[in-house]
Amino acid sequence: MGLDLHKLEHLIAVAEEGTFTRAARRLHLSQQALSSSIRALEREVGVDLLDRSGNTITVLPAGEALIADARVLHGIARSAVRRARRIGRGEAETLRIGHTPAVTGDEVTALIRRVHATQPELATQVNQRYPGELTEQLLAGDLDLGLCRAMTPIRGLTRSTLGSQRLQVAVAAGHRLADHDSVRLGDLADEPIMVWGHPGRSGYTELLLHLCRQGGFEPRLERNPIQGTPPETAVIGTDHVAFVTAPPGLAAGGRVRVLVLEPPSHVPLHALWPRHVGSETREAFLRAASG
Repeated sequence: MGLDLHKLEHLIAVAEEGTFTRAARRLHLSQQALSSSIRALEREVGVDLLDRSGNTITVLPAGEALIADARVLHGIARSAVRRARRIGRGEAETLRIGHTPAVTGDEVTALIRRVHATQPELATQVNQRYPGELTEQLLAGDLDLGLCRAMTPIRGLTRSTLGSQRLQVAVAAGHRLADHDSVRLGDLADEPIMVWGHPGRSGYTELLLHLCRQGGFEPRLERNPIQGTPPETAVIGTDHVAFVTAPPGLAAGGRVRVLVLEPPSHVPLHALWPRHVGSETREAFLRAASG
C-alpha cells in the first residue's frame, strides 16, 4: 500500500494546529476537503488516527506513530527531488551544515579547514541553529548535517562522534577567580554556572550537570538569557562562570578570562544526519572530519 504524502502533510498540520479550522487555513484548503482527506487516510491505514470528540483534536497513539514516520518520509522525498535536480543540472553538491550554540563558530571553522586539507573541492554552507530547529531542518531535508553536543537523535536521524574538546572555565574580568590561571572543578561548587539549555531538556546541560556531580557538588545552574551568543561572552557583566571550549587566556576584548580546568575534562563533538538520505559529500566530510 502506498501512502499519499499530501494526506500525511494534512495529518501533520491538523496535529500541529489542534483544529481542522486552523489547519485548513494553513493549508489553503476548505475544512470539508481537509476532513475528507484525513478520513480517507484513516481508511487507507485501517485505524483511527485522531480523536475528534473534544473542542480540540487529540492525536491518537497510531496517529503519533504515523506522524513520526511521515516527517521522515517528507524529508526523504524532498531530499530525493533536490538531489535529482542537482544531478540533472550538473551542479556540484553544497553541504548544508547547521551547528548548535554549544559548538562555536571557531570550532566549526577549524573542522572545515581540516576537511578541506583532504577535500579541497568540498563546498559548505554553515548556519547556527538551536537544537529544536536543527532537528526539524535535518528531518525536513533543509540541512544535510548537524554539529552538536550530546543531542539524542530522534527517529529518522543518526549520530556519530567526530572528536572531543577540552573544557575550560570562562569568568568575567572582574570575577574573584579572574586572577587565577587555572581552577579545579571543586572550586566552582559555590559559583552560579551559566548554561544554555534547561536541565532535563538539553543533553549538553545534562552532561555538564553530571560532570559537576562527579566533582562532588550539586551546581546552581542559570540559563543564559541571551541565547545564541558565543559561550565565553555569556559571563560578561555577571558573577557567573561558564564551561567553554575556548582556549585559555583573555577573550571578548579582555572582558573575559578563560581559565584552565583541572583535572582535564572533555566534551564530545557529535554529527547528526538523516539516516535514510544518501549524500556522497556528507560521507566524504564525515570521513575527513573523523580522521
